[in-house]
Amino acid sequence: MDSKIELIFQKDKIGLGRRKRSIARVFLVPGEGNLIINKSPGEKYLQYNTSYLDTVWAPLAKLNLEKSYDIIALANGGGLTGQASAIQLGVARLLCQMDKENRVILKPFGLLTRDARIKERKKYGLRKARKAPQYSKR
Repeated sequence: MDSKIELIFQKDKIGLGRRKRSIARVFLVPGEGNLIINKSPGEKYLQYNTSYLDTVWAPLAKLNLEKSYDIIALANGGGLTGQASAIQLGVARLLCQMDKENRVILKPFGLLTRDARIKERKKYGLRKARKAPQYSKR
């Protein structure tokens, strides 16, 4: 049983996805279409939010492979939105790694593009990145 688990978590068969502060390491295993995030059922982890679940399953849905693979993801950092998008990118990258022809299908949907928007740093003299203290005329 341990050798089977070691085969799943090989370094060359990993999809890495990032979004905002979230990082997700994704593994695809032949299965019935289960989602496991941080050792708990994916539906429960993503709070049964259909938007998040659709985001995670999007790459497999575009290739009609939803019931062919199980997704095992280790996500940390950020919130649920960032983690769901990070898992999506990791799945898409892993699918391209498995078969080069998947890239042609996934690329037009924007599933292979890393969303570069991150939180802007706070500047001195301001309350947040751009919010200034209230101006007083007198």
